[in-house]
Amino acid sequence: MSTLDVSRWQFGITTVYHFIFVPLTIGLAPLVAGMQTAWVITGKEHWYRLTKFFGKLFLINFAIGVATGIVQEFQFGMNWSEYSRFVGDVFGAPLAFEALVAFFLESTFLGLWIFGWTRLPKYVHLATIWIVAIGVNASAYFIIAANSFMQHPVGAKYNPETERAELESIWALLTNNTTLAAFPHVVAGAFLTGSTFVVGIAGWFMVRNMRSGDRVKQEEAKTMWRPVARMGMWVVAASIVVVGITGDMQGKLMFDQQPMKMASAESLCHTELDPDFSILTVGTHNNCDSVTHLIEVPYVLSFLAKDKFTGVTLQGVEDLQRSYVEDYGPGNYRPNLFVTYWSFRAMIGFLAGPALLLLAGMWLTRRGRVPDKRWFSWLSVLAIPTPFLANSAGWVFTEMGRQPWVVVPNLTGDKTIRMTVGEGVSHHAPATVLFSLAVFTLLYGALAVVWYYLMHRYTVVGPEPGPAPHDDQSGPDDDDGGGGKHRAEPVEQLSFAY
Repeated sequence: MSTLDVSRWQFGITTVYHFIFVPLTIGLAPLVAGMQTAWVITGKEHWYRLTKFFGKLFLINFAIGVATGIVQEFQFGMNWSEYSRFVGDVFGAPLAFEALVAFFLESTFLGLWIFGWTRLPKYVHLATIWIVAIGVNASAYFIIAANSFMQHPVGAKYNPETERAELESIWALLTNNTTLAAFPHVVAGAFLTGSTFVVGIAGWFMVRNMRSGDRVKQEEAKTMWRPVARMGMWVVAASIVVVGITGDMQGKLMFDQQPMKMASAESLCHTELDPDFSILTVGTHNNCDSVTHLIEVPYVLSFLAKDKFTGVTLQGVEDLQRSYVEDYGPGNYRPNLFVTYWSFRAMIGFLAGPALLLLAGMWLTRRGRVPDKRWFSWLSVLAIPTPFLANSAGWVFTEMGRQPWVVVPNLTGDKTIRMTVGEGVSHHAPATVLFSLAVFTLLYGALAVVWYYLMHRYTVVGPEPGPAPHDDQSGPDDDDGGGGKHRAEPVEQLSFAY
């Protein structure tokens, strides 16, 4: 394999590994903050126990996500130095904001939240987890802004003397219409991941406790697990709606900005008037004309592209290839049609997991009921990974669909700001990159095992028993007279931090 091939594999593998943890972090933080808010408002002990339980899972996920994410930015210099030289002045700006503003915000207040249970007033401590929730979502915005520049470069100009793209307007960069469309879609997908995670775990515990024969556990199923499951279900429902609406908005934008990506998502080989939406095809897809569309639905694709059911002409892959050769010179400007076509459908298809869990859960928990059906516990567990897979498939589609571009030319802007993946790679020997690929793959694989082990271990153990702290409790070192601090519990704190 060439240096380009190995570098692409390395970045793809590390990115997919890292993105296992990202949507859960973004989606679970506000849910944990919501649970703590419910405890502060109602004073009910089960919300305190749920906050500590899901907070511990959030911390494990956050820590592994940080460890796997640090390598990502180093790769821009190690493996993609030509890309960094070309757009570093522009691409680095939102990443700097992400590190200096969002990451330090979330990490600082996360530390206060971890160790502040017995040291901060209740409402101040609650504010820290909400700031963390805001921080992780702000972090997502800046990273999406950086990625959106690669999809639709704005706010920059090309300097022919330095042969580099230079930042012209940070406001234009951060308000890129691609960013404004992608951000709510990504965040809604993250909320769907976090809420499905909560509902799946709660559903499993409800069935297990109801079938245990233990009255205490059965009471927990009714008073603790059912309320958090219902809360999560409402978030799942809202997230599915927002994912659908924002996905439609983003798709319409991509038909204008990256028509080759959307034609490839449909394996639409030739320009057609009102082409049907393909559900199932056979063929290698790498040879466009070898694709046979078996199941198609009329009117859908025209509506997805232009909000009209008829009278829409969509460009095909082969026609776009010829126009790109005329505009940008000789080359193959088609992405891998097999990956683009099926990742687009996997992104949509895996949403069936949360949808089925939502419908079954809403029915089985109606009017105060608590499910005890074993099949629902299996559905709860099996649904948990489906939004993870949908998110990953969506990013595979987004990134693979823009190939061979690493910076896609702006069709309505400065077309000189463009770069292919081959032009952006560093000039290393293939063996050098292959060695780092092997090291990172093994390391990330080990971290994935550690993550799964810790998440499984602390999930099965369940929430820790014990009363919630009260504002009128103070330790021997507190001299506030019990007016705002909780009793010191250092052993419990360290256990929770771990």
